Amino acid sequence: MLDISWPDLLVLVAAALFILGPERMPEAARWLGSTVRKAREYVTGARDQMESEMGSDLAELRKPLESLAKLRGLDRGALTQQLLAATGGYDPRQDLRELTGLGSAGGGLGSAGGGAETGPSGRPEPSVPLALRHGERPPFDPDAT
Repeated sequence: MLDISWPDLLVLVAAALFILGPERMPEAARWLGSTVRKAREYVTGARDQMESEMGSDLAELRKPLESLAKLRGLDRGALTQQLLAATGGYDPRQDLRELTGLGSAGGGLGSAGGGAETGPSGRPEPSVPLALRHGERPPFDPDAT
């Protein structure tokens, strides 16, 4: 529910003691306890009512949510590996290389060198960079906007 550690809770109690004073502290603690109890009762009642109305549909809904919760706990690298394993190791950069005709020879995609490769006509064609360097501005075409 709430992720409060013991030192945090101790600081909150000390702050409440200074703010409220020792006279009003027991009354504030009773009010906080009753409010938390009421909130728990409302949540429990709503959950029970939803379970009784939805029945088995709720169990079917929980399965994908649990799998999403498992994926949420994975780091980005592990998630990428899971997705690539599920798709058979698909690499979108390979499709881009095939579409542009740039292979691994001469640097290919993402190469730091700004060299040119020869196209089908024998004339040099510029290589397509995969990403911008730090501080580099993207190309701007006023006719395209």
